[in-house]
Amino acid sequence: MTPEDEKAWIREAHGQVKDLFKHNRALYWTDLIATALIAWASTVVFFLASLGSGTQILAAFIAAVAFYRGGTFMHEIIHMPRNELKGFKWAWNALIGVPLLLPWVMYRNHIEHHSRQHFGTPRDGEYYPLAAAPLSETILYMVKLPFLSLLALARFAILAPLSYAYQPLRQWVLSHASAYASNPYYVKRFPEKELPQLSKVEWICFAWVMMWVAITLLGPVTWFHWLLAWGLHSLTLALNWIRNLAAHSYSNRGQAMTHLAQLEDSVNLVGQTWLTVWLFPVGLRYHALHHLFPGLPYHNLGEAHRRLMTHFGDVSPYANANHGNYFTVVADLLRSASQTSKNDSAILAWRAEHQSQ
Repeated sequence: MTPEDEKAWIREAHGQVKDLFKHNRALYWTDLIATALIAWASTVVFFLASLGSGTQILAAFIAAVAFYRGGTFMHEIIHMPRNELKGFKWAWNALIGVPLLLPWVMYRNHIEHHSRQHFGTPRDGEYYPLAAAPLSETILYMVKLPFLSLLALARFAILAPLSYAYQPLRQWVLSHASAYASNPYYVKRFPEKELPQLSKVEWICFAWVMMWVAITLLGPVTWFHWLLAWGLHSLTLALNWIRNLAAHSYSNRGQAMTHLAQLEDSVNLVGQTWLTVWLFPVGLRYHALHHLFPGLPYHNLGEAHRRLMTHFGDVSPYANANHGNYFTVVADLLRSASQTSKNDSAILAWRAEHQSQ
């Protein structure tokens, strides 16, 4: 498809969904508050229940799924216009972002993930070519899971306050530890214009951690509770980490990609399974559609998908991004990885880009 044909196709697709870009404020607020209530109520049960009991295990699962669902609103927030739903953005930080040490301002780099210059390249913080690398890279990706929560704690409880006293450390934190990225070679200085907001939320997160340290030293909270919190936090992050394996094909080798190429590298999960329901909340199941039109709010993605399939049918660039279920997508990734040698690994391009920085 020529560039002109691609633009014409995207305009035609946009014409089918152009009335679906308005955010439903009431739905955003209702969904967030209900999800947060379930998450925190389940967390209380998790901490109060007998250790190892069925009640505690069930509460942990419900809390993790609810926190994960609530956390995915960060993705919606980043794609909202700056002045839209400002109260919602701070409410999300209060209910989810700060308590989980995941303030949404550190996800600003996500916009690059939709850029033609960055998507699928070593400069994309959310693209790591696991399907074009040996299977050992996927295993290493999974091994990181237990450490993600500890890194978040260290980032806000130790590195952030120390960095204000030591400028070289501050510069390192702003370049290496101020963006949510699955690409371990991603390095980029945090935007200057966002620094006041980052600084504010850093101190709020630090105060949140110090409050729990004080309660632990003086009151009913014990260090064993911290271990339980680590387990619940890790489970929450694991859901997103595992889900991310089916967001893209991860087979690109570093070259820039057109808008349609981004679409076809991304994944829509169109099968209705229990896994799709809880592992791909808040519109994440339509990830390819999101890359086609990033501004579509989550509550309209289902309708947009139906319209595009009705209009274009089963043979189109859009239909090519549809997959039946999570397992087939991950199986394709693992199959490709198992057939890739170390010398043919796309990771070599990622490392070379990192070394040149």
